Amino acid sequence: MENRFKNFTILINKIGKNVRKLKTEEMREYGLKGIHVSCIYYLYVENSLTSKELTDSCVEDKAAISRALDYLEKNQFIICEENDKKRYKNKIYLTDKGKEIGKIISKKIDNILEEVSEGLTEENRKQLYQSLSIISNKLNDMTNK
Repeated sequence: MENRFKNFTILINKIGKNVRKLKTEEMREYGLKGIHVSCIYYLYVENSLTSKELTDSCVEDKAAISRALDYLEKNQFIICEENDKKRYKNKIYLTDKGKEIGKIISKKIDNILEEVSEGLTEENRKQLYQSLSIISNKLNDMTNK
């Protein structure tokens, strides 16, 4: 049992750490941090989202997303639908600059996923994501009782 716990936590932590590191390294030249990458990526894929939807998609807290959106807006990566409403319920869109970076991010993500999936069959990949979903949902249930 100890080895299962150790292996599980070490592998999950290493994966998370390496994903964060890749986000930072790949986007350093654009002045973007990991959370910015996530926001731009989801906006690129979805075309528009509210701050609430980004919070859910990025699995970040509201304050972190708010700070990220402030930075992205100030640096002209995003634009809000209406400035007189609260951004939390407002649709957020990528500017042309944001779309260019979104395309780069999307391509980099596709390449990374392709590379890390080498040696996995489609069935292996499906089982991996299914197993991770089951574990994530059960841990979520346990922590939200």
